[in-house]
Amino acid sequence: PGPTDALRDLAHGFSLWDRHGMVREVFTDPAAEAVVRVPLPGGAGPFTVHPPEAQSPLVLGVRGVGGALAPAPPAPRWVVHGDSITEGWWSTRPAHGWTAVAGRALGWDTVNLGYAGAARGELATAEQLASLPADALTLAFGTNCWTRVPHTAALLYETTRVFLDLVRQGHPRTPLLLVSPVLRPDAERTPNRLGATLGALRDAMERAARERIAAGDGRLALLPGRDLLGPEHLADGLHPNDAGHRTLGLAVVTALRRAGFDGG
Repeated sequence: PGPTDALRDLAHGFSLWDRHGMVREVFTDPAAEAVVRVPLPGGAGPFTVHPPEAQSPLVLGVRGVGGALAPAPPAPRWVVHGDSITEGWWSTRPAHGWTAVAGRALGWDTVNLGYAGAARGELATAEQLASLPADALTLAFGTNCWTRVPHTAALLYETTRVFLDLVRQGHPRTPLLLVSPVLRPDAERTPNRLGATLGALRDAMERAARERIAAGDGRLALLPGRDLLGPEHLADGLHPNDAGHRTLGLAVVTALRRAGFDGG
């Protein structure tokens, strides 16, 4: 970032993690091009390096210093779609977002398709998800259907039903978890411009999933989002703080395991 960039003063840190937690962080000054050295501890890993998300650096190359590097062994590919909460907003580090928390706990390779300000069940996204390789899928959208581009409960019910139909065309037997919207206090009982509360939208989304499960989709599971977080878990009344992201991530892990989707 340039000298007047609003993001320049954010921590320019590269975090090294293993499955047990953060090993270390290395902080550098922003630069047009630079080399960052991240010392590895003893042991074979695998390790994950999270670059500074806010600056979106382009990694030009990775090399070992004083030793060889090898790609991590293949892990199940977990594709997650959602809104800014899935993208990881308000987590203080990329590694603290709920998808990263859950991916580490499961030992999966997380593909985060969180789109801030979007994720309203766009059917083009469903078709994209259907075309992507995935060993497991999770959908966590719906909050943005309350505002900006408002939905009725009936519209979100049909959107969810059709979205699932399209995803299943590409992934007929892939384990799929649907997470309905988490707590949003200002929207739970407040009608949007079309008269729908977030509570009504959540109910419609969950009903569409339950009906599909009852109709025989045994590889679909539902995690109701309303009671997963409390007000103390929200940084701004909408997005989780670090504790909220961790709570949500571990709830998703539990739901996947209960459904038998973790391969264990």
